[in-house]
Amino acid sequence: MSVRVRFAPSPTGHLHIGGLRTALFNWLFARHHGGTFLVRIEDTDLERSKATFTESILDSLEWADLQSDEPLVTQTERMAIYKQHIDQLVQEKKAYRCFCAAQPMRSEEDYFKYDGKCRIRKPQPGDEQLPHVVRITLPLEQKTIEFDDSIRGRIIFETTQLDDFIIARTDGSPIYNFVVVVDDALMKITHVIRGEDHISNTPKQIVLYQAFGFPLPQFAHLPLILGPSGARLSKRDAATAVTDYKKNGYLADALCNYLVRLGWSHGDQEIFTRAELIKLFTLDAVGKKSAIFDQNKLDSVNSTYIRSAQAHDLLVLMLRDVRSDLKLVLEKWDDDRIIKAIALYKDRVKTLVELAREIEGLYCQSMRATKDEIQLTLGMAGVQFLDEYKKLLERSAPEMIGQATKDFAQQKKIKLVELTQPLRLALTGKINGPGVFDLIYFLTLPESSRRIASFLTDYVQS
Repeated sequence: MSVRVRFAPSPTGHLHIGGLRTALFNWLFARHHGGTFLVRIEDTDLERSKATFTESILDSLEWADLQSDEPLVTQTERMAIYKQHIDQLVQEKKAYRCFCAAQPMRSEEDYFKYDGKCRIRKPQPGDEQLPHVVRITLPLEQKTIEFDDSIRGRIIFETTQLDDFIIARTDGSPIYNFVVVVDDALMKITHVIRGEDHISNTPKQIVLYQAFGFPLPQFAHLPLILGPSGARLSKRDAATAVTDYKKNGYLADALCNYLVRLGWSHGDQEIFTRAELIKLFTLDAVGKKSAIFDQNKLDSVNSTYIRSAQAHDLLVLMLRDVRSDLKLVLEKWDDDRIIKAIALYKDRVKTLVELAREIEGLYCQSMRATKDEIQLTLGMAGVQFLDEYKKLLERSAPEMIGQATKDFAQQKKIKLVELTQPLRLALTGKINGPGVFDLIYFLTLPESSRRIASFLTDYVQS
């Protein structure tokens, strides 16, 4: 059997990171088994579905490299198919038209089942023209609905929990559970991998599979992603939209690496290549327990990916995802110089936004230290040392500056750090940052000398 899975988002908002994880698990399962990954847009909620959200969802999936292997399926383009299947069930007396007045919405505690009044009503001429819904004919002889979940094992529902549920509204539009079953069957979906919040939908869907005589797919319900409080992840805990992580400077592979570890594990390994994930991913290693989202852990994973990335690749990502204007801001630096600056700072940041900010700060020599930090860093003789060191730069060769700096510190009987910290502050406006010699090589000796002079004038003598 060839594996076929689908990710079926509703375009009522931007793609949630929980949705991205579901898409990723489906994609990895398909790739592991040499199968097919499909995307279906479930936009039958006409009031809330927006084309802009569809575009955003597809952009997010493309960003994460999780594109559909076959043409996109959109439910609103398949209404004729759903009507045909609704009519089929009515003709086969597996569903019926219900003319009862619509029941008022009630809370879950007040829920009551439909009494089946129209189930035994004899069809009348002209029924099709009267306002009605269509209800499934629940098999009365069936006492339980059971299925084996690949993650949770055997799950059993009593049919007393169900009634002859609606499959089409009074306007003829089909209900969610109905279209999902028709689509999954016609798309030949073999495994339905989705969040555990869909478990309650499964018995109704199984009833529909049985009514049509469709083969039942294998279900697998993933644990939810929770916030630190133990409640469902919300914007109070972290950004929830994939678009936010993209613009905030997270790498797609890093976010996916982190999300796959929320519910799935392979020993103690934390960092995986896509090839490793495809080779190792199985539903057997997915746990039942909900996973807790940890922003600090995500930041750590993202920084690991940034450190291991090539500087020129990071420039492409920064310009595409977070700072399209960066090259305009760094107008005096060409691409090669920007890439060298990225190489200087990429080991020291958690996101591409931070990386862009550090490079811009270096370019502008913007002071980011407070007056107290400046005074503390300079110490008693820091100003004199900087002034003398500036003169050293003016008469030294680039290849000799490292040894010349050490000799200078020895002559002044100070520790090297007592010189390098004030130097870094003068060159970059920050106390912490790349190695001083790396900065001097990058800036060049004349530019470093000019920056020291500017620092002494603007932040010390003033």
